[in-house]
Amino acid sequence: MKRLIMIRHCQAESQHKDAPLTKSGVNQAHRLAEFLNNNKQIKLDRIITSPFMRAIETIRPYADHHNISIEKDRRLQERLLSDQPIDDWLDVLEKSFLDFDFRLPGGESSNDALKRGIQVLNEALQDQDNEQIAIVTHGNLLSILLSEFDKEFGFYQWKTLKNPDVFLIEKDIDSYRLEHIW
Repeated sequence: MKRLIMIRHCQAESQHKDAPLTKSGVNQAHRLAEFLNNNKQIKLDRIITSPFMRAIETIRPYADHHNISIEKDRRLQERLLSDQPIDDWLDVLEKSFLDFDFRLPGGESSNDALKRGIQVLNEALQDQDNEQIAIVTHGNLLSILLSEFDKEFGFYQWKTLKNPDVFLIEKDIDSYRLEHIW
């Protein structure tokens, strides 16, 4: 049975792509590695992550311990709402969950982000050599991706996400199961 372990990154110092984890975030990354190590159902074969530092540092303790390379994929980077400052970004974000085609100037719609993110998931699900693959990304993109497996997953569920957060997607022959596991 194919399993995708979907992970939102740990607490970071900022939203900049090169922002490192905070001290708390580093501790969270070690606790995440411990959680993954202690979960008898999880034994990652492959790790694919956003190229942003906070995502890489989130999975590094686990990857180093198991000697698994971290594959960076730009398609997993956080969604850009706009290339200009947004005063009411929370309202804009909510609107983008209600209308997946909504887009601000210089930004991505939810459908744009979904298209690139789902390519990664589909490639992982078709990977014949690895059964359990971690996908490490960011809250907004993660929520959009999870909405493909649970139509009820939207803005309000995004608001409840934690840093880090972990979901399991299991693929059986022709069905998927989504579970919030941490």
